[in-house]
Amino acid sequence: MQFSRSSGILLHPTSIPGRFGIGDMGEGAYRFVDFLAGSGQRLWQILPLGPTGYGNSPYNSFSAFAGNPLLISLDELVKDGFLHDAELTNVPAFPENYVDYSLVIEYKMTMLYRSFERFKNHQTPDFEGFCMENQTWLDDYSLFMALKESYGGLSWNKWDRGVSCRKPETIHEVSQEMSCSISFHKYLQYLFFKQWSSLKRYANERQIKIIGDIPIFVSYNSSDVWSQPESFMLDDKGKPTHIAGVPPDYFSRTGQLWGNPLYRWDIIAQRGYSWWINRLKVMLRLVDIIRIDHFRGFEAYWEVPAKEKTAINGRWVKGPGAEMFTIIEQSLGKLPLIAEDLGVITPEVEVLRDQFAFPGMKILHFAFGSGPDNPYLPYNYSKNCVVYTGTHDNDTTIGWFTKTSSKAEREHALRYLGKTKADEKHWEFIRLAFSSVAAMAIIPLQDVLGLGNEARMNIPGKALGNWAWRYAQNMLNNECQERLRGLTGLYGRE
Repeated sequence: MQFSRSSGILLHPTSIPGRFGIGDMGEGAYRFVDFLAGSGQRLWQILPLGPTGYGNSPYNSFSAFAGNPLLISLDELVKDGFLHDAELTNVPAFPENYVDYSLVIEYKMTMLYRSFERFKNHQTPDFEGFCMENQTWLDDYSLFMALKESYGGLSWNKWDRGVSCRKPETIHEVSQEMSCSISFHKYLQYLFFKQWSSLKRYANERQIKIIGDIPIFVSYNSSDVWSQPESFMLDDKGKPTHIAGVPPDYFSRTGQLWGNPLYRWDIIAQRGYSWWINRLKVMLRLVDIIRIDHFRGFEAYWEVPAKEKTAINGRWVKGPGAEMFTIIEQSLGKLPLIAEDLGVITPEVEVLRDQFAFPGMKILHFAFGSGPDNPYLPYNYSKNCVVYTGTHDNDTTIGWFTKTSSKAEREHALRYLGKTKADEKHWEFIRLAFSSVAAMAIIPLQDVLGLGNEARMNIPGKALGNWAWRYAQNMLNNECQERLRGLTGLYGRE
């Protein structure tokens, strides 16, 4: 799909300021949308919205369909009458510049359950309608979360055999026993979708489109794998036989061993790719454009035996390719997708991407220090691509210049910019992205604010300590807004 010339900001909702320790779908999010509109931006890119597990990574979710309850605004629940103002006065002293997930989870889940105690006696027709509309995934997810809590957070393969293997009589019995807990998790999803829909509508009314993110793979410890084990490479005990990753690359000399179970694409194809169709259909209710993470895995994916300690000893295996996207488009129409085509990209991957006119990604941090045929140098771009200074996996641009990049890369970048030194390196890179022929230019908010690597969102391969950065409200000042608006107008991205 061809996209119009535009620009926007990459910011996950958890990074938005607010008094409850984590960004949410309340006032702070609406003020961020106002900032986008005031600076002439037309795009807001986010990371996956699912409920996060170990490490708090948005790419390691308990469900490919559900929303993260931690993003629910407690202030909005006061407006709905399910919490009282007085109940939100004794708020813990949360850090302002990062998310303390353990503290946030303890506090917010307590408050959310309190609101549920009031709600469950006043269930509304729209709640019942939501549950019916989303039954294909919501029933399994809610039971999965209820069971997970009853087993103290253990992975589903460590549950009692009858439950982990989903014996019908056992599932019926535990569903009856845990009906209240199941209803609670359905309630959380109802709140999430309701609040996010309102926020999306507010953004769309201001001519801002939201770019969502779908990881190609799902977490092993998820309702998706538990409820459909036959669709994944598992042994007779439910353990993965092969797992996902990528070979050695820019980020790691031993590759990245993600640990996600791999799909049984033969089974998924026999079912007409219905799971993927449903996944995209639900996602397109939440966002306007979808970035598919690790798009190259649809052409060929890196298969690693589950016993391996690194991703080195893997192999490339053919994925579903064009057949899958052809069938999906027959069901959903032309797909507003962005292909994350970073890493080891072959001509076959490019052919698949271009066959469906999916724009690929260009990263300015990758452009320098090599020869003139580097595909990330702006003069090598085609119009149908999305340029970033960096992504959530990169250092900030200030961090890149001061710590991450090599001397050769820095010198090349300065020569390319026509500078002997760059006092405002982040703005020089923003200008370079905006001035390129790329249809869309996306800038992490950290780069707009000129922050160093203390504001980095993620270090690939690092299991803990990521995804925590938050900005302060006073950082979104008039100067940033005016400079963004000026560049947006200058380079025709309004």
